[in-house]
Amino acid sequence: MDSKSLQEHAKSVALELPFTEHCWPFGPEYDVFKVNGKMFMIMAVAHGRAHVSLKSEPEKSLLNQQIYRGIEPGYHLNKKHWISLYATDDITSELVADLVLDSWNLVVDKLPKKDQKRIRPA
Repeated sequence: MDSKSLQEHAKSVALELPFTEHCWPFGPEYDVFKVNGKMFMIMAVAHGRAHVSLKSEPEKSLLNQQIYRGIEPGYHLNKKHWISLYATDDITSELVADLVLDSWNLVVDKLPKKDQKRIRPA
């Protein structure tokens, strides 16, 4: 997957999730995606490399970093709770979709119960 496809696919998946907001609180060079006002994805270019940064469970983050060359600790983010995806041949569209959904769910899971019910009705 190339850099443009990586970011386009991640953006497409994120915007399909309920209550997702796309904004630019850090300037036009950072695409930020939030649910209920909480960030779950950031897209940017750093040192000429496009990346998608996502929340991740610490254990899963470490495992994915060992398995995939295109997954690194979060760029300029908490390295324990964020990962950054880079375009490499081992990053697939299915993996990107799964990681975006995981990130969104991690954020929703931390919201108050009433907000969780509104965002994810049973």
